[in-house]
Amino acid sequence: MSRWGGKAEQDLGSGKFERWLPFLPDGLRIYAVGDVHGRADLMERLFRLIDDDLAKRPVVRSVCVFLGDYIDRGPKSRDVIDSLIRRSRERELVFLRGNHEAVAIKCLSDEGVFENWMRRLGGVETLVSYGIEPKKVLSESGVAELQSAFRDSLPDAHHRFLKGLQSAFSCGNVFFAHAGVKPGVALSDQTERDLLWIRDEFLSSTLNFEKLVVHGHTPVQRIDVRSNRINIDTGAFATGHLTCLVVDRDALKVLTTG
Repeated sequence: MSRWGGKAEQDLGSGKFERWLPFLPDGLRIYAVGDVHGRADLMERLFRLIDDDLAKRPVVRSVCVFLGDYIDRGPKSRDVIDSLIRRSRERELVFLRGNHEAVAIKCLSDEGVFENWMRRLGGVETLVSYGIEPKKVLSESGVAELQSAFRDSLPDAHHRFLKGLQSAFSCGNVFFAHAGVKPGVALSDQTERDLLWIRDEFLSSTLNFEKLVVHGHTPVQRIDVRSNRINIDTGAFATGHLTCLVVDRDALKVLTTG
């Protein structure tokens, strides 16, 4: 059960946010979604929670920001991307790049990272979702043929989606990134590697990051709220809890499938 009581939604109140209450343009609401990792079922459930929230609390403009790691580990990576592309035709969505998407794109041209992707990052599940049988291909031909099969099975729309992901997104006094930011470096000067991969140096920092940083990348059992950042990666692929942080002009709350 989550820290917020396992409910579909929960107000966070001010509490630790006395210094970091969100400040967005009038009429704007942001829905930030944590790491999906192939759980298309949870994402569809979260879409319904978001739509219900908008129906109950209409707003002039809503933007849904996805923090990356749409693929790997969970069973339905292809379905996740299909669903995101479909929803983007009807809603205003922002798609950030996660480290898993960065690796998957590299795998299309770099055979050297392919095996690591499969064995350590959950790439096998992604390949299966695209109709590939990794064990069979490896036993018959090897990594090069498996890489070729992945290239051939990836629809053009999915390739454009993966190539077109953003490194970060900023609005008002809130900054969204997949993994976090490097402490002591201006947000405008962050490297993509840090935005996609950083962990301990960022997670242990108590520095002011200029803006409240909303991130994922490092799974936590429940949403982790700090004075300078909020981690909303609740390990959806393993826990069944996909989390969305709702950012209004002067308030924060959570929607969760858990």
